[in-house]
Amino acid sequence: MDLDRLNFHHLLYFWRVARIGHLTRAAQELHVAQSALSTQIRQLEDRLGEPLFEREGRRLALTEAGQIVLSYAENIFGLGQEMLGRLGGRAEGMLRLRVGSVATLSRNYQENWIRPLLGDPTVALTLESGMLEDLLERLLQHRLDVVLSNEAVPPDTDRPFHCRFLGSQAISLVGSAGAWKHRRLRMPEDLQGRDLAVPGPRHALRGQFDALCIAADVRPRLRAEVDDMAMLRLIARDSGWLTVLPEVVVQDELRAGTLVKVGRSEQLQEHFYAITTTHRHRVERLEHLLEGSRRALRPTRPAGPV
Repeated sequence: MDLDRLNFHHLLYFWRVARIGHLTRAAQELHVAQSALSTQIRQLEDRLGEPLFEREGRRLALTEAGQIVLSYAENIFGLGQEMLGRLGGRAEGMLRLRVGSVATLSRNYQENWIRPLLGDPTVALTLESGMLEDLLERLLQHRLDVVLSNEAVPPDTDRPFHCRFLGSQAISLVGSAGAWKHRRLRMPEDLQGRDLAVPGPRHALRGQFDALCIAADVRPRLRAEVDDMAMLRLIARDSGWLTVLPEVVVQDELRAGTLVKVGRSEQLQEHFYAITTTHRHRVERLEHLLEGSRRALRPTRPAGPV
């Protein structure tokens, strides 16, 4: 079959039905009659020479051929969505760059990462935060250009991701300057019974910290477990407790001298990654950000004796 005989309108309808899994609901979303939708999918099947769906009760299941066609349709219409998103800012003469970041990632790190674009009048930014799997789904749909994460994504033939390592940062113990300016503690040996605020269980480095304490037979008093790094920063600043976190989270407070480093563990590292799809259109500004990513982890000016 020649490409010019493939009806992409029929393929679009197939794509929507395959994603929804139900003919009636798909017809409602597409604002067409169910009979018309069914007819157009049959015409696509006739043109391709194979059935694409089989019924399982009230739902439609993809055949083997349907799964193959869906994988190509995802790329075709996903790239179409990417094109529309990319052109979305061009009416104002700008390139739109869409960045997702996991909810447990430091907002300071994100701002450091996009900082080269903040003074560029030709770029419009869309910034989203959420759970990694939700962001990866949006990346596959070409609704995001890149996802920043503190977790690596393993290779998967069904999900064509490219995971690029951006850098690492050792985890520090920080406290208020008034109480800790001239003191130092070892991590984790000196944390027994001390009041701590720590990243929550969903954070990538929490498991590392717990394992370190167990190995040293140390039991700190966990006064707060916080997934959101912006909130952990506020607690570090205002609670008076010692806080376990990457320095980038409290970079401004360390520079100002309101917080100081009390300890540091090279055994605890937060790793940073940029995740893209292998089928993406190359965007020069994004490539420059990826190449200069270590700037986002630039060291803070020493604010204490550590």
